[in-house]
Amino acid sequence: MRFDGKGTSPRPRNTTAAARLSSGLVTCMAACLLTAVPGPALAHRPGPSAKDVADARAAVRARGKELGTAASRLAAAMARKEELAARAGRLVEAYNGEKVRLAAAERAEHEAGVRLTQAVGRLEEARDAVAAVATHSYGGVDLTQPLIAAMADAGGLSGMLHRASVLEHMGDARGQVVQRLSDAEEVAGILRRQAEEALDARRDAMERAEHAKAQAQAAVERQVAETARLEKAKDALASRLSAARTRAERLAAQRAAAVERAVFARQRAAVLRGAAVAGARMGDFAANWALTQLGKPYVWAAAGPNSYDCSGLTMRAWERGGVRLDHWTGTQWSSGPRIPLGALRRGDLLFFGRITSDPGDIHHVGIYIGRGLMVHAPQTGDVVRIASMWRRDLVGATRPVGRVAP
Repeated sequence: MRFDGKGTSPRPRNTTAAARLSSGLVTCMAACLLTAVPGPALAHRPGPSAKDVADARAAVRARGKELGTAASRLAAAMARKEELAARAGRLVEAYNGEKVRLAAAERAEHEAGVRLTQAVGRLEEARDAVAAVATHSYGGVDLTQPLIAAMADAGGLSGMLHRASVLEHMGDARGQVVQRLSDAEEVAGILRRQAEEALDARRDAMERAEHAKAQAQAAVERQVAETARLEKAKDALASRLSAARTRAERLAAQRAAAVERAVFARQRAAVLRGAAVAGARMGDFAANWALTQLGKPYVWAAAGPNSYDCSGLTMRAWERGGVRLDHWTGTQWSSGPRIPLGALRRGDLLFFGRITSDPGDIHHVGIYIGRGLMVHAPQTGDVVRIASMWRRDLVGATRPVGRVAP
């Protein structure tokens, strides 16, 4: 079979042979479709309705808002956790400071006690000296009491005269002994007060240290509890997020499968209606045959019959339509005239990539089947499927007029 210069319609050399070829291909197409996809299976798998999908998407949006609110709360709680940790650190350091001050107070108390002991010893020595002087000079007068008290006990003016007489007769050396007694009593009193103050300071420091320690322990316990609650909330949030994503993906897949089944059902019905029409266009043959390959896996460099890559599928499809193409998007892109996207026919080839001087930059091809849809073998891990032709990397379309298949 050969084509005219415009490449728009086939002009067979032998009309009878071409008719037999067209009739045979259409009959084979109908039989393949009837065998591959039973009608009842399509009828009993309608998939989610448009309202079901809309409701599911609304539910996903609501869950998304819920997760957003939970994420905000989690962030606020994490900030609170950091605040608690900082407060606990400050209180622990306060406790450490009180321990240092407590140790200083204990040292001060000890030193005051030592000084008090020494002063008491000196006081006793002074009292003994005064008592010795009194015993020797005045026959047992007790001068170990404070001088003011001694004067009071002596009674009135006569007592004062007696004191003056005593001091006069004691002389300088003995007066010094009495003065030393008075000084020792004053020093002992001062040191006794210092020891009591040191003890009070120690007790106050102990109370502050215990209070600070209790506060630190309480803060740490709150921090531990808060951390545990945050971890639990985080786990729950992750679980809800995973569930929401899984549900959204499942609904999207179900909807896509339903759309694909519906499109295929329409294409199948169209093929069956056209089974009796001889002389159908070669593009229809290519498109209809490609629809029979749905679900077969993508395999790199494969060209059937059990798996395909993108150019392998288009090559075999147009081979069924009577045109031989190379197994490469580079030459398939130049296999016929460019077709405006507004004038596409079923079977036209859609190309994706970039138009440069290197034909290898056009990296994908699919077969147009009408209504903005195409059949293609997408990528590794996927299968031959129906998809929208409207992709960002769509660069154009051709209608093959290549070599006639033998």
